Amino acid sequence: MKIAAAAAVVMAVALPASPAVADGSPDERPDVPVGTWLAARTQPAVQMTSFTYTGTVAVPTSTINQTAFQELVQQATATVASGKISSDERSIAKWLFQRIAADVDTYLTSTTPERTVEAEVGGLCTGWWVTPDGYMVTGAHCVQVGETELSQLFAKQALTKFNEQDAKEIISGLQGLEADEEILKLAQQIYITFNTNHMTIRGLKQSLSVLQSLPGGGVDKTAKAVPAELVSVGESYPGKDFALLKVNGQQNLPTVPLGEDADVRTGDTLYISGFPGLVTNTPFFSLESRLEPALTEGPYNAKRSTQTGVPYIQTQAPSYHGNSGGPVFSKDGKVIGMLIAGTVSETGESSESESFVLPVSIIKEKLGEKNVKPAQALTTTRYNEALNDYFRHYYEDALPKFREVQALFPNHPYVAKYISDSQQAISAGKDESPKPILMWVLIAAGVIVAIVVILVLVKVLRGRRRPQPQPAYPSPAPVGAYGAVSPPPWQQQQLPPGQGHVSPPAQPAHGAHGHGAYGQGGPGGYGSSPYGSGQQNGNLQHGGDQYGSGRHGAGQYGGDQYGGQYGGAQHGPDQYGGQYGGQYGPPAHGGPQQPHGQAQPPLGDRTRNVRYGQFSPPPNDQH
Repeated sequence: MKIAAAAAVVMAVALPASPAVADGSPDERPDVPVGTWLAARTQPAVQMTSFTYTGTVAVPTSTINQTAFQELVQQATATVASGKISSDERSIAKWLFQRIAADVDTYLTSTTPERTVEAEVGGLCTGWWVTPDGYMVTGAHCVQVGETELSQLFAKQALTKFNEQDAKEIISGLQGLEADEEILKLAQQIYITFNTNHMTIRGLKQSLSVLQSLPGGGVDKTAKAVPAELVSVGESYPGKDFALLKVNGQQNLPTVPLGEDADVRTGDTLYISGFPGLVTNTPFFSLESRLEPALTEGPYNAKRSTQTGVPYIQTQAPSYHGNSGGPVFSKDGKVIGMLIAGTVSETGESSESESFVLPVSIIKEKLGEKNVKPAQALTTTRYNEALNDYFRHYYEDALPKFREVQALFPNHPYVAKYISDSQQAISAGKDESPKPILMWVLIAAGVIVAIVVILVLVKVLRGRRRPQPQPAYPSPAPVGAYGAVSPPPWQQQQLPPGQGHVSPPAQPAHGAHGHGAYGQGGPGGYGSSPYGSGQQNGNLQHGGDQYGSGRHGAGQYGGDQYGGQYGGAQHGPDQYGGQYGGQYGPPAHGGPQQPHGQAQPPLGDRTRNVRYGQFSPPPNDQH
């Protein structure tokens, strides 16, 4: 019974120390900034896309129309004579080139031979996975361009060499003219216009691709372009600027969830993820840097509608060329739209205050037309759970989940880095993962075994060291929860004859102690806690009194000086809390309890020496 009581006390103290369930659900955001959480969760599903056109560009050789050119020279001579332009050769050449550039087909004529060059043009945008098997959403203008724009792209890419060569020839025809930078640019503009107007493109081919990392490579130079199929395409801005791609042979891809239009409203913060051309087209940054999406944020300004009735959201979240097609998120991590356009200044620079987002309702409408249903694979579920553990510093809990993600999707661009970071954090002793309940049970069991061994040893040693005669009543030195307890030195004295029996104190009122580690009682200072159904040590400072009516009973340490642990439960209350009271106190003999501190009347001269004074047994040694 004594060993069992000790075990119960140890379990009551040890087991409640096990941690509660980790705060929050697996999908609840940890205590990190929204942007940090969103970027980590969504970046794996956000990929760079590219569209490419290849073909053979052909332009004719040009020659000066001498008749038209001589008339122009006469006009120049008259203009000089009138004093409208200076008579120096540079001023005259500048005037001539400006007139030719304004009407190139009047002063230049196509001739042979035809010149050709193989060219490739294209653009970079942003797309994002909506299904684990390879369906991707992006903008319509990210997968195709109109004829006029396509010609401009090819002319800029393929004709530069021809334009520079032709400009030098026309300048050389004006003998004695020293060509400075201004004259050279004017001459080049003549042939930029002429060659573009007379250019033809043959064998035009288009391809679409998604830039994916290789297994174990991460977002770095091991990434490669994977071909994509165009499933459907809408109208470019200001229409329903939407396109659906399919990359075959995919499984367990990370995805992002779709929200609702009503998830956001004016004043809410929106988050745009994508690949700004300011970075991807800059050679100063490493390839790894250029292949990681950027997250920008800004307020939802207003809901707009085009003249054809297409809704758009205006936001101040910054966006740039290359961000087109990127997902736009609410603070809860759900897609509420797709970035399509931004205003551009007269110099071609993007305005950071006016970005336009196609609402998610249009995206859902277009997906429905192709019977594509957004889905989430186990890859995304485990990755999000692992991230939440990682941000809570539960590195040991996060590590196996990250490894599961890597096994499910070896091409995952970020999980290898998180695995490495988690391992380093564990090695550095930074892990704060909650310990499983089994571990605490084993710890408690170990403590119990140790205490039992100590109790047995203490009892054996005391029995050898100080044998005592067999009294008519049990020895008043039982083993309690923590071993044999002796009274304090100031209480170790012989009591006068007839005063060896001390009445127990009045039972303390139950109540000033909550359901805590050390007992139960009423409301107070610490309330409930992880050490029971109450706070750390019950209610009030530690319950009904310093330790309440639980672990040590009510009073300073219970009903008496040492209270409930040694109090009325085992032997009833007395001066030392009932460890010695209940065994010999009034309940053992019957009769009313006496006030605390008052001795029972002597029972004749039949006394016997006991450990703490004389004890008067009842007549005939009968209970």
